[in-house]
Amino acid sequence: MADRGAIRADVMLLGAALLWGSGFIAQRAAMEHMGPFLFNALRYLIGAAVLLPAGHLMLRLLGQRWDLRVLRDGVLLGAVLTAASGLQQVGMVTTTASRAGFITGLYVLMVPGVAWWFGHRPTKGNVIGVALAFAGLVLFAGQVDGPVAVGDWFVLGSAAAWALHVVLIGVIAPRRDPTALVGVQFATAAVLSLAAAAVGERGREIDLGSAALSVAYSGLFATAAAYTLQFMAQRRAKPTHATVLMSTEALFAAAFGWWLLGELLGLTEWFGGALMLAGALVSQLIRPKPAISGTGSDPTPPP
Repeated sequence: MADRGAIRADVMLLGAALLWGSGFIAQRAAMEHMGPFLFNALRYLIGAAVLLPAGHLMLRLLGQRWDLRVLRDGVLLGAVLTAASGLQQVGMVTTTASRAGFITGLYVLMVPGVAWWFGHRPTKGNVIGVALAFAGLVLFAGQVDGPVAVGDWFVLGSAAAWALHVVLIGVIAPRRDPTALVGVQFATAAVLSLAAAAVGERGREIDLGSAALSVAYSGLFATAAAYTLQFMAQRRAKPTHATVLMSTEALFAAAFGWWLLGELLGLTEWFGGALMLAGALVSQLIRPKPAISGTGSDPTPPP
């Protein structure tokens, strides 16, 4: 049976996935009025503006101060975050949304391997949960056949960057204040995304007034709140298990699309959503057996 701390971490991860899923609607609305890199720069800037002061306050309450380790780790995470979102946006120019969704979903399969390389060995429940979650994502992706496009390779690079980002959070989050760390991550991502927008989106029409509400929602909820929940949860949850729960982002995105935009879900999508939820449950409920009392041995390898 999972302890309260593990359940709390799971609820935080599901909360982050829900906020990311709801953020798709805001992102789609904002994309009608600006380029993707500028959108990312603005939402990360909002996240940094909220979390840097909060992180400073938290460090003072903990009797700590800003140091090079917090800045180094935050800049590293911000650079990986920028690469992940940027490669995905570039790739979607020359591939279909269905193929991009499917290829991005490959990060669910990549995380266990990357996590193992960092010393986090997945459990049997994690592996089964990943398989179920990926099957659900495949059903959500829809029609993905057709010739390989240049954009597919960019999206594949994005998936690898997302996998690395999840695992790095699992490594770094337990030893740093999450609020300060996320704030530095967003400041880094905002600067890098703004530079990419200045180079790649020069001359594109911008209507900040029409996109203001969407950008504000994304910055406050789908960025600042969601990533803070992820960092707090991954102080306890292992990367592979966290990924299974975060894969439900696609399910939440579809649910919000149905609720707010009237987009209908077919039987295939409902079945895919059920598989993702099943994966989340299996990943938590099938846990390693505890060590046998009196023998000093553990029947399962350490994570």
